[in-house]
Amino acid sequence: MTKEKAVKVLEELTRLYPEARAELHFSNPFETLIATILSAQCTDRRVNMVTETLFRDYPNPAALGALTQPQLEARIKECGLYRMKAANILAACHELTEKYGGQVPNTREALMALPGVGQKTAGVVLMAAFGDDQIPVDTHVFRLANRIGLACADTPEKVEKQLREIIPEGERAHAHHLLIWHGRRCCSARKPACERCPLNDGLCEKKI
Repeated sequence: MTKEKAVKVLEELTRLYPEARAELHFSNPFETLIATILSAQCTDRRVNMVTETLFRDYPNPAALGALTQPQLEARIKECGLYRMKAANILAACHELTEKYGGQVPNTREALMALPGVGQKTAGVVLMAAFGDDQIPVDTHVFRLANRIGLACADTPEKVEKQLREIIPEGERAHAHHLLIWHGRRCCSARKPACERCPLNDGLCEKKI
């Protein structure tokens, strides 16, 4: 796909979803980090239900990190994969407290050195908490980028690299939200609603 066509795809999706934004609830970098870790294989709606009271009761790394593993597991159980998530969150909180004075670092390298933080989570934190023009690749972005033709790659890392090359600087974070919204509302994994998709008129390359 050409850069010009990619811009047209984004323009059409912007027309369709003028309100596209992050659907996880957070108010600072720490909440962004924890909510994103919890969102793995879980809906944003369920994460928001859990974090509403979690962030109220434990508003910083020191407070959350003071919980025992069983205590945190009980608070986040509804998010799934709760044992692994609890272990990673506690370890990350301890590191944030001891190494960064309770602050979340603002570089990809430092974020990815935290327990439970991979490239996608680091990208989301940089984008949502620090305003970086990132395009993190989750399952929706990966699927839609390949299906529409914005990218053609077999790993999230390769897809992100190709998206950064084809999507204009300053538009990448917005593109991230647009692709997620379209994936959740129209271009589903198993039964994409192509008949009502505005990209169906020559913009989508329907590769997968």
